[in-house]
Amino acid sequence: MHCEGVPIERIARAVGTPLFVYSTAIIRERYARLASALSGVPHRIHYTLKANSSRAILRLLHGMGAGAEVVSGGELQRALRAGFAPSDIIFGGVGKTDEELRDAIRARVMLINVESEAELRRIDELSREASTVTPVGLRVNPELRLATPHDYIKTGERGHKFGIPHDEALGVARIALKLKNVSLVGLDMHLGSQLSTVEPYQAGARRLAALFEELRTSGASAVRYLDIGGGLGVRYESENPIDLDEFADVVLPLVAKTGLSLVMEPGRFLVGNAGALVATVLYRKVTGGKQFVVVDAGMTELLRPSHYNAYHRIEPVGGGTQGTLIADVVGPVCESGDFLALDREVADVQPGDRIVVHDAGAYGYVMSSTYNGRRRPAEVLVDGDRFAVITQRETYDDLMRLDVDTPTWSA
Repeated sequence: MHCEGVPIERIARAVGTPLFVYSTAIIRERYARLASALSGVPHRIHYTLKANSSRAILRLLHGMGAGAEVVSGGELQRALRAGFAPSDIIFGGVGKTDEELRDAIRARVMLINVESEAELRRIDELSREASTVTPVGLRVNPELRLATPHDYIKTGERGHKFGIPHDEALGVARIALKLKNVSLVGLDMHLGSQLSTVEPYQAGARRLAALFEELRTSGASAVRYLDIGGGLGVRYESENPIDLDEFADVVLPLVAKTGLSLVMEPGRFLVGNAGALVATVLYRKVTGGKQFVVVDAGMTELLRPSHYNAYHRIEPVGGGTQGTLIADVVGPVCESGDFLALDREVADVQPGDRIVVHDAGAYGYVMSSTYNGRRRPAEVLVDGDRFAVITQRETYDDLMRLDVDTPTWSA
């Protein structure tokens, strides 16, 4: 098995396992496809860092012309250090602290997407303290019924914590127009993740466009962006990824009528299928009539199977393995929820063999943890027939770097 022109086994021997491996070719191809689909209207593609924030991948996307969408102060710093200009960064997120808001205001990001009236007023106060006017967008919850693989990846239905309720959005927008230290420049939504049909985007874009038409009469002359978020689905098992041509045919005319620039915030679509988790088989085990394949990666490396009941294809790296079996593929973590697959037909791998867990480029390393004192894995980027370590494997010293040996007590 190869990633582009490099054998996976060569990388595993050089770097060790577990590790994540990413393909530059797939990322480039996905970005080019999306940019082509959106070319019918003025647009901006802002990659959402929460999918994968490795600096080398950020620099790759930045070099292709992407902006960034961040949801924390840490992601803001990652984007800046990867080379994104503040004017190419959108700051979102439902629970921004004063420290994060001050950092975004001080940096002069492209805009801050506001999720409530209270946050809008707080940004105005902090901007007044800084003697500046901050560009903002309003994240509107379009309150649409959605079909996604898991409830946890829905963000645009009624009652979700995200965004301003649709029936309150016009009122909050009018407040924004009256405040002196914010400038309303955008309207935003994010429906959820792993969407495979165009209808939710069509319905949501219509609602944002209708809101913009109402705001025209209130003097909303500074509004220039219509942000429809991300959420484009990818294939893990048998899903049908969204048809980008159909998406463009349906959504772009709605945006064109507004005269606004379209903003999209893809994450998984660009990197999800571009990455894989490589692990080594440690043991084979039979207990309670069940077969177990125990590997050196688990929920600390890839949380999605445990957290979302997500499916990831698992294959052996070597081509000589014979036969299959029904087994649970589990990791070393002391939790019964530590698994990569349950009751799955997998290759009859033996201790020392390598396996590849496919489509782990999004929400893999970024959701990894040091639970059980485990060191986070290395990340490797492949470009043609060469590869490079882009994130070093953590050391034991890294795990304990923030520990205080002699606490200073305060009364």
